[in-house]
Order: sequence, then C-alpha cells, then structure tokens
Amino acid sequence: MDKNAFFWQMQDGKIPPPKAADTLGLNILNVDVDSGVLEAEFFAKEAFTNPAGNIQGGFLAAMLDDTMGPALAAQLGAGEFAPTLNLNVQFLAPARPGKLQATGRVRQRGGEICFLSGELRQDGRMIAIATATAVIKRL
Repeated sequence: MDKNAFFWQMQDGKIPPPKAADTLGLNILNVDVDSGVLEAEFFAKEAFTNPAGNIQGGFLAAMLDDTMGPALAAQLGAGEFAPTLNLNVQFLAPARPGKLQATGRVRQRGGEICFLSGELRQDGRMIAIATATAVIKRL
C-alpha cells in the first residue's frame, strides 16, 4: 500500500474525493488491499429517479464503476491511474432512493490490464452486478 497514491491521499483527507463520488453519496466502509476487495455504500437521491420512481440505471452503473475502480486504485502506486476500458452491467431488480451497499473486487491484475467485478445490493436484495476491464496508466 502506497500512502502517496491518490486513493490513500483521499482516504487520509489530504485531497478531496472526486465530485462524481460525492454526487453518488459514496462512503467507503472497508478496503482489503491484499484480496482486492472494497466495501462501500451509496446514498441514492430522489434526483436519481426515473418516471417510475426507481433509480435510473446509469446512476447504478456509475455506482458500480465507483466501487470497482477504487478496489483497484487501493492497490496502485503513486502516479498510477486506472481508467475503465469496458463496463458491463446487468440490472436484476429496481432500486429505490436510499442506501445501497456495494462490493468491488479485483479479479485479476496484470501488468497493465485488470479485470474487476462488482455487486450492488439494497435491503439484502441484489440490484445489479457488473464486470469491468481497466488499464493501469502512469501519469
């Protein structure tokens, strides 16, 4: 774990979190760097709803991306960044405004290409699952 990396600078309060994470109401609860697992929660606002009153799928996809990405970011060194190359989301059930629980996992990390997975739950029910591919870049 590199305390000079962006993720850990943010966790230590030395730099602000990304505005997208704030918008989504991201709260990181636990990070296991060795296993590549991150647990978080989001607060889905009424402003995120579609005409049926459910959280619009794009917000759910963003929450999953903002769970899997930080799971990998926690393993990166200073000067490294890992943008998402591909994001695949399956919506399993509607989500309502309120808290959602998320788990992001680094499934396989190569020299540059990484494979990630994520889950989003609400009230014990699986809402959406995702896989993603990210590439490690050096700034």
